[in-house]
Amino acid sequence: MRMGRRHWSADALRELRRFAVSGIVRVRDLLEAGMSGSAISFRCRPEGPWQRILPGLVLMHNGVPSQRERRTAALLYCGTGSMLTGRAALAEHGYRSSESFSDVHVLLDHSRRMQSTGFLVVERTTRLPTPVDRSGLACSPLPRALLDAARRCTTTSAARALLAEAVQRGDVSPATLADELESGSNRGSALPRKILREVSADIHSVAEADARQLWLRSGLPPMYFNREIETRAGTFVARPDGWIDDVALAWEIDSLDWHLSPDEYDATLARRARMQSEGIIVLAVIPRQLRDSPERALADLRAHYELARSRPRPPLRMRPRPTH
Repeated sequence: MRMGRRHWSADALRELRRFAVSGIVRVRDLLEAGMSGSAISFRCRPEGPWQRILPGLVLMHNGVPSQRERRTAALLYCGTGSMLTGRAALAEHGYRSSESFSDVHVLLDHSRRMQSTGFLVVERTTRLPTPVDRSGLACSPLPRALLDAARRCTTTSAARALLAEAVQRGDVSPATLADELESGSNRGSALPRKILREVSADIHSVAEADARQLWLRSGLPPMYFNREIETRAGTFVARPDGWIDDVALAWEIDSLDWHLSPDEYDATLARRARMQSEGIIVLAVIPRQLRDSPERALADLRAHYELARSRPRPPLRMRPRPTH
């Protein structure tokens, strides 16, 4: 017998939670448990204790749904074989920069007939990957999640920050991302391809990408990014952000944004002093100057290049890359 809204005791309502996943319950499970449709509607009214989070799903509280609740609801709604991808999956992979995105991007097999609704973004694909479990939620593997997110970025800087962070953390290689990109659809791939070219040039941050764009305009000899510098005896000196080998000029991007702690920033200053003691001309620049005063930054780079060219080049070299 269906019971109306006045027949549900606190104990009975608590019992209903056994049907819930992270506080989300299917309407059909509530109906099978004996709750009437009118009782469900009454509890989901604007001032009621519950809310409808997606069609056929009820969230058993009336507060703002958490991102985790949204992701859980999305997978419950989409059913077996679905998985999070894009920013939603990245948040589950531990990327806090993706945590605040409200849309939940879900992959489904191309044969499924399901549409996006509310915060849920459905993508049907013929290349459904094997999911990975992230704290109980099915997610696309990291390379796929990154590229699905990058395809939906509306600015170059957003896509650059996304991919550069993953490479800088050592979670994925540029080659792996390139392979995934080549295997997928060309739709929305132009921006990720551009960023991967930067990352393949050892660009590890948005600021370094801005620096590279300035160097490309400078007319100066080749600049190498994030290469290890050593003495002729093979002693490691430093790994500057940018390096013009012709004259042993280091270009350092001076920002706390790309260091994990003040201690690491102190280590950066110590590295700079070590480079200078080896005769390297060091030019420091802040990301804001690259972005807001590019002509001044370019003039400083050219001036320091001339300074470096005017003195004898110190006996230093770039350390060969590992062959494996």
